[in-house]
Amino acid sequence: MDYQNFEELVVWQKARILKKDISKLVKTLPPVEKYRLNDQLLRSSRSVCSQLAEGHGRRTYRDRLKYAIYSRGSLSETLNHLIDAFDEEYITQEVLADFRLQIDEVERLLNGYIRYLEAKIPPSS
Repeated sequence: MDYQNFEELVVWQKARILKKDISKLVKTLPPVEKYRLNDQLLRSSRSVCSQLAEGHGRRTYRDRLKYAIYSRGSLSETLNHLIDAFDEEYITQEVLADFRLQIDEVERLLNGYIRYLEAKIPPSS
């Protein structure tokens, strides 16, 4: 599972699709949310990918792990913002459910990547 490029990580590829779908969604939200919910959704969904990319560029598995965990936090934040959009009645239950499926898939892959990285770190003495 050693990758030469972060773009080869399946978790990054799936997170990228999620990010692109979020980008499409925010274009449908009301203008009043342009600098609020829109911005938060874009930032958190982009952070999922960027944290994975930044961590992958680091030298140690411990650093990669730290950024993968940050990525998982950004994924949770994205879900929270989608729930906010649902609560404000900007998206339907069906749209939220579809995004939950995507987020669940990314989270499963991310948790697998985190386990892989944890296994690569030698135990502390």
